[in-house]
Amino acid sequence: MNTPRLPTPRLGFAAYSGTGKTTLLIRLIPLLIEHGLRLGIIKHSHHDFEIDNPAKDSYKLHHAGAQQTLLTSKYRSALISERQPVQEPDLEQEYARLDHDRLDLVLVEGFRHVSSLPRIELNRPSLGRPFLFPGEDTIIALATDTPVDAPLPVLDINSPQAIADFILDWLEHQT
Repeated sequence: MNTPRLPTPRLGFAAYSGTGKTTLLIRLIPLLIEHGLRLGIIKHSHHDFEIDNPAKDSYKLHHAGAQQTLLTSKYRSALISERQPVQEPDLEQEYARLDHDRLDLVLVEGFRHVSSLPRIELNRPSLGRPFLFPGEDTIIALATDTPVDAPLPVLDINSPQAIADFILDWLEHQT
């Protein structure tokens, strides 16, 4: 694919905690890469987190008080930014931080309440959570482990290849 497009198409995955969003994405990413896609990932977390080891100099430098720390090497780089004041991240701002010249698709985990984000809903009825799709028109497909009568494509949540095929087809229609 490797044709720069602006803005880069993005596709979200919406589900209640514990449904398997990250597990599915870990299985989907290699399948999409096999088709030549360059992927970006934005994951929303409701928890505080650290991406660096407290024994490393970069961690010590950042925690000395820097608002932004860029850790870089010939292999990769990571920008650590503090939010002051503490506030929920904005998907549009996070999306803008990505290098879109090097991406074909951005997969978004979380940000369930962003109204402009097309999403695949993941739902396992055995977990007892209601479906999101009846009330959210940005859901373009439903991935589940139980047959469901729905007015949108229903995918097998346990078949990452089928979900990857759906994404590839969807992506072809975004240009």
